[in-house]
Amino acid sequence: MIDPTGINDISRVAAPASPTTQPVTPAGEKGFYEVMLNSLDEVNRLQTEADQGVQDLYSGKTDDVASVFTAVNKAGVAFDLLMEMRNKLMDAYRDIQQIRV
Repeated sequence: MIDPTGINDISRVAAPASPTTQPVTPAGEKGFYEVMLNSLDEVNRLQTEADQGVQDLYSGKTDDVASVFTAVNKAGVAFDLLMEMRNKLMDAYRDIQQIRV
């Protein structure tokens, strides 16, 4: 016959795991915040270089149209990538908001 008092002893078999308080990141790797901050800084730097190149071309300080064109395109691609990262983050945030608790 089954002992009904034995059911209460199930808590001894599998104790709940204690949650960790600090996220585990491997040594030497950057966290999400640092990666995003570096990405923003890099896009800002590329935009500044492109703007300076356009101003130099407009004022006559340089006549190298190819390098200015390349800098503007590089800044544009970096900005487009940054916007895609933002869109993915916003989609993930909306998905998390819709999770029922």
